[in-house]
Amino acid sequence: MGPRKKSGGWCGWMLVLVVLAVIAAAIAVAIRMKVHPSRAPPVPGPPGAIVSKYSDALKIATQFFDIQKSGKLVNNNITWRGDSALKDGSQANLDLSKGMYDAGDHMKFGFPMAFTATILSWAILEYGDQMAAVNQLQPAQDSLKWITDYLINAHPSKNVLYIQVGDPVVDHGCWDRPETMTEKRPLTQIGTSTPGSDVAGETAAALAAASLVYRATDSSYSSTLLEHAQQLFDFSDKYRGIYSVSIPEVATYYNSTGYGDELLWAASWLYHATGDNQYLNYVTAQYGKKFANWGSPTWFSWDDKLPGTQVLLSRVSFFDGNSISNSENSGLQMYRKTAEAIMCGLIPSSPTATSSRTAGGLIWVSDWNSLQHPVASAFLAVIYSDYMLSSRTAKIDCSGKSYSASDIRKFATSQADYVLGQNPLKLSYLVGYGDEYPQYVHHRGASIPANAKTSCKDGFKWLESEQPNPNVATGALVGGPFLNQTFIDARNNSMQTEPSTYNSAFLVGLLSGLVTTSSVVQSFT
Repeated sequence: MGPRKKSGGWCGWMLVLVVLAVIAAAIAVAIRMKVHPSRAPPVPGPPGAIVSKYSDALKIATQFFDIQKSGKLVNNNITWRGDSALKDGSQANLDLSKGMYDAGDHMKFGFPMAFTATILSWAILEYGDQMAAVNQLQPAQDSLKWITDYLINAHPSKNVLYIQVGDPVVDHGCWDRPETMTEKRPLTQIGTSTPGSDVAGETAAALAAASLVYRATDSSYSSTLLEHAQQLFDFSDKYRGIYSVSIPEVATYYNSTGYGDELLWAASWLYHATGDNQYLNYVTAQYGKKFANWGSPTWFSWDDKLPGTQVLLSRVSFFDGNSISNSENSGLQMYRKTAEAIMCGLIPSSPTATSSRTAGGLIWVSDWNSLQHPVASAFLAVIYSDYMLSSRTAKIDCSGKSYSASDIRKFATSQADYVLGQNPLKLSYLVGYGDEYPQYVHHRGASIPANAKTSCKDGFKWLESEQPNPNVATGALVGGPFLNQTFIDARNNSMQTEPSTYNSAFLVGLLSGLVTTSSVVQSFT
């Protein structure tokens, strides 16, 4: 009994010492956590392992740009497409044959087309390595150049920009293939007496961003793009006006709600392209308070560039903030805080999470073209999460609750996965991806057999046909579901089944950001 009692006393003291050690360790950890609330994850390395579902989807998504090309096609891989609109611009002695058709019609709307080029440029600049890893960088660059060649030709002098080819009333009164269309193709332009700071600013942004894309591979072309970008920015800033006010007839399809966002967007891209502080001063000290709407998150779209500007300028804050003057840096901090507010709104569990979602978690803002906002938001989210990772920024604060880069990336993947088929309908909204995807895409070329002889009016029988499209519009991202997550796959349901080039640009950017398991932010220059 005696030895057992002695042994029990010794064990008791050992237990006390262990408990005290645990308490001391806990106190040390608490102190360390208070001084260093969290440790940032390591900076990611080169593109990591390829994620097959996003790689497969990206290879499909890039093909839609080939389907939308106008002009004399080069290395055409779309069997049911051919040369079209070869005389566009001829009445003004311009070659406007290139560019891309906007959606399921044959219009060339300069405002959304330029935005398509800006987003595609941004995607290439951020994720070119990832694109290259799955052999999609060259196709993306080729598609971008098809648009920028057009935009250069649409800017024949400093203060003139052709912003539209075709009459939408006449165009939408026909249902024919682009290769056989015979309707007149009038031109619409802006100038000093009919200003359009929004469309000129967006075109300046597109050409400035694209100049960065081609700087290393074609310096001469890059310089040409930058020259046009600077001229267009000066034009848009000096002669201010909303293009759909100056030219009311364009308001039916792409009505602009303002130009301040495009001026900031263009200046931001010009700062990245030139390193000239006048552009940084423009977006911060000069016009930040007037145009940036700091602290009030909005939805990124062809009409609202503020969210994109806020994330793009956060890049400067993350990586170059120490070299910026105090007055400009304070403005950059406001852009970054607003970008953080956007991210907080997107994360479902955040105290400030937006309620604009379907029951399945898809961001949902509008009946028309409902997928634009979730895909655009997810594109910004994956970029911002990579900025955080590469800068070793551990957390953002959302009204007292912290979230990491992985939380933001998780939101981005949720939107991509929904689009690719993880939704109540088990339907892929990316045409050509998965086992089930829309068969009745609202797209003239896809709906009419390639050997059909149709004119303007008799082609409507193909719109009204109950048969699936004879041609697959591979890579088209259709409009998307309603708020109740229903989708009517009908060719005359343009609200849900019509694709657009700018939606595809967002999707290509998003998929490029997700195609590998890791990425590191690279310098644009």
